[in-house]
Amino acid sequence: MGVYETLFKFADATGNYMGDAGTHPWAQGYPLTTQIPGGPELPVQIDLKPGDLKYPKATGEIELREAIASYYNKHYDAGITPEHVAVFAGGRPGILATLAFLQADICIAVEETEYTPYYDMLKLLNRKVHLIPSNPANSFRPSASDYDVEPVESTARVFLLKSNPCNPTGVTTSGKELISLVQRYSQNGRGALFDEAYEFYCDPEPESALRYIDDIDATDIFVAGAATKGLQVPGMRVGWLIAAERHIEIFRNYSSFGMGGVSRASQIYVSQLLEPSRASHARDAVCNFYTAQRKRYKAGLEDLGFELTTGDGGFYHWGRLPGELSADEFNQRLFQHQAGILPGVLCDMERRQGVEGPLHRYIRFSFGPLGPDSYDGDMEILRQCV
Repeated sequence: MGVYETLFKFADATGNYMGDAGTHPWAQGYPLTTQIPGGPELPVQIDLKPGDLKYPKATGEIELREAIASYYNKHYDAGITPEHVAVFAGGRPGILATLAFLQADICIAVEETEYTPYYDMLKLLNRKVHLIPSNPANSFRPSASDYDVEPVESTARVFLLKSNPCNPTGVTTSGKELISLVQRYSQNGRGALFDEAYEFYCDPEPESALRYIDDIDATDIFVAGAATKGLQVPGMRVGWLIAAERHIEIFRNYSSFGMGGVSRASQIYVSQLLEPSRASHARDAVCNFYTAQRKRYKAGLEDLGFELTTGDGGFYHWGRLPGELSADEFNQRLFQHQAGILPGVLCDMERRQGVEGPLHRYIRFSFGPLGPDSYDGDMEILRQCV
């Protein structure tokens, strides 16, 4: 259940839903849904015509797929067309569909510390897994050789599942390291899904694996994106996958029986957000604002004794609590202040519990939904609870 486990515990303890007015949603992964400093305004309405009320197309309306392809071509010289794009109701359904349609002889390579739903997806699908070291011993930063993964048990091929920037650690693979990873998993018998939900939240600038893929039709690489984070509209539930045309055809068939397409109204709204000059404006503003927030909260948390190993991406801080305090104990204290964090154990792809688990004192602190004026109050609550 990932973060929802914490949300349910919070609701039981407080009678409120985390994220409602008066709560401090440090466990949740969503950005501000208001205009950020220096950023573009968010539209407050869309115009619908009778045709917009019909069933949407299975892999997404052409206007949105064209806007997505144009965005990646402009910023990453991706060389893709709308036929390389499939639209989903958020990022997670696309990721789950990809994993579900992988053939049985493929094992999944995934870092030990990763995005919480990956654990549930892999368990539900009964996938064979190779864990890549990502733990306190290597500061949650796998080496290049750690990605040299061989098939496990009865499998013959390897598929890498990786959030980049990493949720929860913020560690970002970019430049030469990302080039190497793309090349490694473009080889025969290899494939990868780069989950780039936090693409805009990179310091010093956004990054995508698509920058380094010469011909996506010659690979089994998938790139996931969404309007949820960078475009600041999680409630629109619009995500997408970029992949070879032969893979997009499978998603088209899947959507026809398993999803029924994505809300046409949401697709129209997100198409507006991807207007080229607006998208460029949003990239710069999100990067600048959240980089400043990352630095600001880093200083405050370290002053309170948190041992941070956060990378340069995302809108989370990842670190170990002061003293012997566990994440669950910390949350019990925070709940009394209408606040909560995500315990690190929920990001452990083995879910190792208790004091023997490597992450029982680690937390993911989200500054995504926090406005510029919340800092002092946030620090005071944290000070009382540590």
